[in-house]
Amino acid sequence: MVLRLRDANLGFGTRTLWSGLNLDVRAGEFVAVLGPNGSGKTSLLRTILGQQPLDSGTIEFDGHPVRRGDRRLGYIPQQKLIAAGTPMRARDLIALGVNGHRWGLPIPSSRDQKQVEQLIDAVGARRYANVPVGSLSGGEQQRLRVGQALAGDPVLLLCDEPLLSLDLQHQRGVSELIDRRRREHGSAVIFVTHDVNPVLGMVDRVLYLAGGRFREGTPDEVLRSEVLSALYGTSVDVIRTRGRIVVVGIPDAETHAHHEHSRERHPEPVE
Repeated sequence: MVLRLRDANLGFGTRTLWSGLNLDVRAGEFVAVLGPNGSGKTSLLRTILGQQPLDSGTIEFDGHPVRRGDRRLGYIPQQKLIAAGTPMRARDLIALGVNGHRWGLPIPSSRDQKQVEQLIDAVGARRYANVPVGSLSGGEQQRLRVGQALAGDPVLLLCDEPLLSLDLQHQRGVSELIDRRRREHGSAVIFVTHDVNPVLGMVDRVLYLAGGRFREGTPDEVLRSEVLSALYGTSVDVIRTRGRIVVVGIPDAETHAHHEHSRERHPEPVE
């Protein structure tokens, strides 16, 4: 078992993010974590990374308690553009994943250099390997972050909304990189997202967090009107159309942080 949580509880101030969470993640599984802003999705990743202790319960990674700085955990953050003029090439950004964790000034060995070249090819960045990162598109920069995350040969890949602000073409490219890693190397993937549709065909299971509660199962088991209605405590409709999933009627209290709207029932991508 790659990851195991038992009766895990986490809160923020007086608010419960999730309670009684039991989750097993096996090698090669792709688990999507969904839910509104403030439901504890990123906090779950921080807990797995050893950055946020549980209030109660247990969490184990690869049969042992989680610890900070475990190189077997790969992390892909949200896409944030690197400023133009940053004195770093694309290959330098990937190299940070190879030797940036070491003390002192990194002096790349021939082995390090070989790994950097392999990662550049693995994420399809050869064409712009020597280009300043600040001049690259958001999708190209995100490919480099995937390369960084793969440098430690991760057993578990944690993805915190890695497709945010990317166009459809780059969403597809980054998603396929992550999916190929888990299929070819057996890495498990925990993929936090506000919209499951770009990765729906890759997902084995869904963990849906809302209002301090959760539901877990296959997409067909969780992304259903009756399941989400029970989770939110109000009527929620799940509509499948043209291969996409749309959720209608999520309460304002759960969505105001990222989608301001009236009390009408507006359709949204599933979150």
